[in-house]
Amino acid sequence: MTARLDAKFAALAQQGRAGLVTFLTAGDPDPGTTLELLTGLPAAGADVIELGMPFSDPMADGPAIQWSSLRALKAGQTLAKTLDLVRAFRAGDDTTPLVLMGYYNPIYVYGVARFLADAKAAGVDGLIVVDLPPEEDDELCLPALDAGIAFIRLATPTTDDQRLPKVLANTAGFVYYVSITGVTGTATPDFDKVGAAVARLKRHTRLPVAVGFGVKTAAHAGAVARGADAVVVGSALVETVRTSLDAEGLATDKTVPAVLGLVRELAAGVRGAVRAA
Repeated sequence: MTARLDAKFAALAQQGRAGLVTFLTAGDPDPGTTLELLTGLPAAGADVIELGMPFSDPMADGPAIQWSSLRALKAGQTLAKTLDLVRAFRAGDDTTPLVLMGYYNPIYVYGVARFLADAKAAGVDGLIVVDLPPEEDDELCLPALDAGIAFIRLATPTTDDQRLPKVLANTAGFVYYVSITGVTGTATPDFDKVGAAVARLKRHTRLPVAVGFGVKTAAHAGAVARGADAVVVGSALVETVRTSLDAEGLATDKTVPAVLGLVRELAAGVRGAVRAA
């Protein structure tokens, strides 16, 4: 749907490897640190960036991302400030795809038409909005597609073959396969089942398939990368942010190096994976 996402996944296919998709929450622990992390991610090995839109009730997320949202909100992060971060990132990087991920409520409050116009102008390539099912496509999905912003849908282990076509109907950019049942960051995927699930999705769509939820280490990332088009890591990164903070919850001189160091490890795991035939 968007040039940056299409170009990135085409380049990954040409290189014969999976991509690394990294998630951070905007404004965690403060906007300046987020921007420093964003600008460092591509060089550390991130192929696509997901930026979380903080929300007070992130029901699909486990404790690590819930806490990151609360830290960001406490620091004064808003949806408008999140778009400011995207603009600042785009000032120095016009090629790395950036996707906003979160919940519908902040977008609804902002105003859908205004949000899509501002997001497009800021340089947002896609949206993942976890609480809008296909039955609600008129709310945001179709307007986003009309605005030239990919609407990236989640598929889960419980999405059966009857439901899958509806889930995929207006999906663009890539399909995000949730590798576990439950919330983010709380379990480790069964990597054999992940491979089979990706193969099943590929029978229904030509879109790239990215796999996330539960990927914490370079070994995990490498295992997923053998069969998926991309590996998504979020909870492990925001937990690294948390453990680097001082007693008041503020960033330290360890925060940025710790997060980018983990990204480099994950990227090495992804790049070292032997792809399934």
